[in-house]
Amino acid sequence: MPTLDEIRQAARQLDGRIHRTPILTSSALNERFNGELLLKAELFQKTGSFKVRGLLTKLLRLSAEERERGVITVSAGNAAGALAWAARNAGVPATVVMAKTAVPAKIDAARGYGATVELVEGDLMAEYARIRDERKLTGVHPFDDEDVITGHGSLGLELLEDHPEIDTVLVPVGGGGLISGVATAVKLVKPDIRVIGIEPEQADVVSRSLEAGEARTLPTARSIADGLAAPVCGTRNLPLIQQYVDGVVRVREDSLLEATRLVMSRTKLALEPAAAASFAALIEGLELDGVTAAVISGGNLDVSKLML
Repeated sequence: MPTLDEIRQAARQLDGRIHRTPILTSSALNERFNGELLLKAELFQKTGSFKVRGLLTKLLRLSAEERERGVITVSAGNAAGALAWAARNAGVPATVVMAKTAVPAKIDAARGYGATVELVEGDLMAEYARIRDERKLTGVHPFDDEDVITGHGSLGLELLEDHPEIDTVLVPVGGGGLISGVATAVKLVKPDIRVIGIEPEQADVVSRSLEAGEARTLPTARSIADGLAAPVCGTRNLPLIQQYVDGVVRVREDSLLEATRLVMSRTKLALEPAAAASFAALIEGLELDGVTAAVISGGNLDVSKLML
């Protein structure tokens, strides 16, 4: 499990390489949800999402031989772009495995950063493993990796460095990479802080894993919040979630869409549905408790999904 010193070391490695994203406020959202909200705007991060924190951390810690072979990851989109960007800046060849149904803008972004994009059908993880082994590439898991988790912890440190008064943190949940890193960091700094995860009803692998007491896999995971539609819960992520997260709630698809429109209209932030998960939970009745930070995890939006 990452220690606080390791997370701080990762934050120092990232300093000057990525953005320290702003924390914003909205009086309209405070009034709508009857509380004090702070919005951690990771949509302004390099490549438009939090993913660069963990993936760049991983890349910086690879051996010279691992980097020379080239790296590969599997992604719905944001991890693909993040790894492609990090690899380009480090001079490392990158391959990303994505579903043929992935958001076209996210496919284009990965290619634009210089990655080789493999569009596949069927079991993404199986195709990722096959291509990795056939080409002898260095695998970089998008969330089930200690270095990735440690890098994501830098976001939690930033939250409490900028606003030590925070009482609760709301975090979107996919396979568990972001919440395991953020929860570990904030709990090690401030043990009495609350951490709540939010995931789509149609992609609730972390909730099911918590209920089963072991990492589970879903036969299918589809959501308008494509960034949260991970079919598996990370085996390294689950123990951290069990130890440091106070609860994970499921939200409906209509709430995710309503939340995306609400935040966009009130703040003018072009967030993607995955990043609106916290607000979907608030729409469905989650009550604010003290000063609450909501992580707006990304802004790689498929505009067509917002059309009436």
